[in-house]
Amino acid sequence: MTYETIRVEVDGRGVARLTLARPDKHNALSGTMIGELTTVARLLGADAAVRAVILAAEGASFCAGGDLGWMKAQIEADRAGRMKEAKRLALMFKALNDLQKPVIARVQGNGFGGGVGLLCVADVAVAADTAKFGLTETRLGLIPATISPYVVVADRRRAGTALVHVRQDF
Repeated sequence: MTYETIRVEVDGRGVARLTLARPDKHNALSGTMIGELTTVARLLGADAAVRAVILAAEGASFCAGGDLGWMKAQIEADRAGRMKEAKRLALMFKALNDLQKPVIARVQGNGFGGGVGLLCVADVAVAADTAKFGLTETRLGLIPATISPYVVVADRRRAGTALVHVRQDF
């Protein structure tokens, strides 16, 4: 299947590579990407041939968080529309978190906001030594409400979730 904002490849060993493919937008989470990630997480979870998932990204950034256009649309939407989109985002993180297969995040560049959420639903995150992370929405007075359950759980299960820094050219 072809997607607009992600790429999915499964090799002969059953390792799925799920790649965020919006490098021009620093792989920011748009409405389209949220839907595609949710769908693919469910498909990979149901595929008995898939043994593990590598979550990666194209370009200089892993994930810059929410796409500004998508976020502006939420401001202009009515309450029901905002609730619908917030639920879609929450269900995307839940679908990735609920995968019953190891998820390994391969991180280069920045991981901000929702990008941190993606790291926290992974079982292991391997990052270039130049990678930077942050909950940048707090600078705007916003709380990272949708990802906070995963951030808190990742912090509590440090024995099961690791962030490993490696050389830049990994």
